[in-house]
Order: sequence, then structure tokens, then C-alpha cells
Amino acid sequence: MPTLSAPEAMPRGLVTYASGDGVALLTLRNPPANGYSHDMMRDLDEAVLRARFDDDVHVVVLAGEGERFFCAGADIAMLDAVTPQFKYMFCLHANETLLRLEHTPKLTIAALGGHCVGGGLEVALACDLRLARRGSGKTGLPEVKLGVLPGTGGTQRLARALGKAKAIELMITGNLVDYEAAQALGLVNQLIDAEDEASFLREVLDYAKRFTPPKAPSMAVGHIKRAVQSGAELPLEAGLALERELQAKLFASDDAAEGIGAFVDKRKANFQGH
Repeated sequence: MPTLSAPEAMPRGLVTYASGDGVALLTLRNPPANGYSHDMMRDLDEAVLRARFDDDVHVVVLAGEGERFFCAGADIAMLDAVTPQFKYMFCLHANETLLRLEHTPKLTIAALGGHCVGGGLEVALACDLRLARRGSGKTGLPEVKLGVLPGTGGTQRLARALGKAKAIELMITGNLVDYEAAQALGLVNQLIDAEDEASFLREVLDYAKRFTPPKAPSMAVGHIKRAVQSGAELPLEAGLALERELQAKLFASDDAAEGIGAFVDKRKANFQGH
């Protein structure tokens, strides 16, 4: 498991940040359900930017504090108390924050321990990979039961993840599924058996460490992520142009020289992430 620094709260105290051995751990903390507000999104935004600018961070893991919830979505009491104009600006900023997470050129992993519903799933969908603790909870987008739609990217990212028909079915019924079913659908990449949340998080962090130097060329990992996240919605020719530009940067990198040289020399590569 990576040796992490002591968790440090972001300015409003609703997200903590810890890092070590190439991995940054961002933890949502608003008990009992880690529901997010504008203040939490501002903290998450700052944490994402901090990880983005930290040259020693190669992989970002996003988790929720406690055993019961990764995140239950937006704080409904908060939404009930604010104006429609505030709600709109809240959704706009949340979209911008999750786009920043999605397009940061470092691998991002959502650690789903406990329920991940509504806006919580929308946050997780903005990550590249989703790992879940088996038997710990359910996931889905039940916003229709409140008379609204998933407004933090859910309609767009779920359709891209599952296809239009299945995404519409899940959203118009508001049904929640357990993580085993979510894996079968393709919402969850991997299930982890763990006796408690602490051991689950250790497993996720160990998994994340596999994509950091010297084991992995993290620059190539990040560029693969960028080619997919930024290029998949482009016309094919534009996507291919983006792919070529990213490949050109990799061909000029120290890690490419190391990887190709190690292959020719029949030795294990020692990557540095640049």
C-alpha cells in the first residue's frame, strides 16, 4: 500500500487530501452520507487541481469517508433551501469540476465502498475506473423519483457508459442495483472482497500503485486516458489527430526510450513518469 501523508482538509473541510508513492487520495467527508454541496464541490475542485499540478502524483483515487456511503449525491436539504438560479449555478460549477477531474491527464479511480447513488454515481462516472467493495451497497440514478433528472452529468455519462437504451431504462425507473449487477452492466470495473472499509481502501490504493513509476509509464497511462476521454466524442479524423499528437509527445519521452530500450535489451523497464 502507498505510504500516504496525513490527510489534510481542503479549505472548507469537506474533502481531505493525502498523497504518497505516486498516488493522491481525495476523500469526501460529510456524514452520514457524504452528500455534496457547493462548498464540497469547491473543495473537490481545489483537490483535483492540486493533484493535477503535483508532479509526484501519477494516479488519483477518490473515496468517501465511512462504511455506508461513497456518496449519496447532492444535499437535498440544501437544494430545497436555495433559489432556482443558485441551483443552476450549482449544477454548472459541478459540471466544470467533474470535467476537470475527467480531463486531468492522470488516471483517476473511484473507490466505491458503501452506497453510490444519484450525484454520487455521477461523480464516480467522471472517474476513469470504478472499483467497488463487494456487498457494500447499491448504485443508480434515482433522481426521477424527485421529479428531476440526473443533473451533474448523469444523463450524458451513463449513456456513454451503457448505451442509450439501458441508460434511459435505469434513469426513468430510478432503480438501484447492487455492485455485482453493476459490474455485469459495465458500470463497475472490478469487485474487491474486503472485510471492512479500511482493508478495501488498502486494496484500491495497492491497485492504483500498479500504474505509477517505476512499474508503469504513467505518462503513457495518462495520455491513453486523454486520448479516450478527450477524443472519443470527436469525429474519427479529429480523434486520430489527437492520438497522433499524444503519441508524438510519448515518442519524445524518457519513458518511451526506456521502454523500447528495455524491450530490445530483454530487461525490465524502470519508468520515471516523464
